[in-house]
Amino acid sequence: MKNVLKLEELGMLLFFMSAYFRIYDGSWVLFLSLFFLPDLAFLFYFLNKKMGAIAYNIMHHKGIMAVLFIIGFEIHNILVLQIALVFLAHSSFDRVAGYGLKYLDNFDHTHLGWIGKSKFKNE
Repeated sequence: MKNVLKLEELGMLLFFMSAYFRIYDGSWVLFLSLFFLPDLAFLFYFLNKKMGAIAYNIMHHKGIMAVLFIIGFEIHNILVLQIALVFLAHSSFDRVAGYGLKYLDNFDHTHLGWIGKSKFKNE
């Protein structure tokens, strides 16, 4: 089942990138500048696990980014649409790589299962 989910996310990644580049005529410079920006949420882990997980989940939650996309669509703002598409693409990329939304107890505990060193401890 995990491979089916990864394949689905790969399709979504390609869809978001296609929309960004073809429909909204995005540039590679903006795309690459924004693509890993959601990962800056990791810095909140320096405060504590809970803040880190919350910040990470906000920046990687597809529902939140879909709302951002709708807002950009409603206010006719191409830049907001492009940012939402890049962040949606990033979230799909992470999920293809096996990274999901974080639980509050441990960085390695995601909605897709355990990752990293903890994966082997919890099997």
